[in-house]
Amino acid sequence: MQLQVARIGKPHGIRGEVTVQVLTDAPGDRFVPGTKFIVEPASAGPLTVFSARWNKDILLLAFDEIETRNDAEGLRGAKLFIETEEIGADEDDEGWYEHELVGLEVRVGSSVVGKVSALHTMPVQDLLVVTTAEGAEVLIPFVEQIVPEVNVGEKYVLVTPPPGLFEVNTDEAPGQQDPEQQDPEARKPEEQGNA
Repeated sequence: MQLQVARIGKPHGIRGEVTVQVLTDAPGDRFVPGTKFIVEPASAGPLTVFSARWNKDILLLAFDEIETRNDAEGLRGAKLFIETEEIGADEDDEGWYEHELVGLEVRVGSSVVGKVSALHTMPVQDLLVVTTAEGAEVLIPFVEQIVPEVNVGEKYVLVTPPPGLFEVNTDEAPGQQDPEQQDPEARKPEEQGNA
């Protein structure tokens, strides 16, 4: 089966290097020179790793087939896959891959609150990107306390969000109303000054 291990970001420098969003728990094994990736869209690949290096928390890749910044610009947004049969029970216990999670219903109790639209793999903890029915995006820490159940067979994840998590990204936060409606006394000192 094909397993997505990265998504290409913007070019870096002038020699065809690109930044990548890492989507694997084993970047040291997946991005060694000589590794050949299947690419989506297919017109951008295949790609063979020439070099891999870290710049702070960002992985930079260079490919045999890409020599200039212009070539690298054409790869932006491309997805990198490997062909693997290595996914066994041990790996399934360790985590989930983005392609397994995207599209799953997100439930709080018995209520459906949205769908998983992406998985952001971060150095400290992963984040589930949930798109609500209203089209808002909510970032949920992908930790057992908040996401206690992932059921790929039944196509849902169960979340137990802390209070306010789904309201954090909305525009209707307190303080967005008309100041006069919030504080009818706000104009009185001005009016007194004019008297």
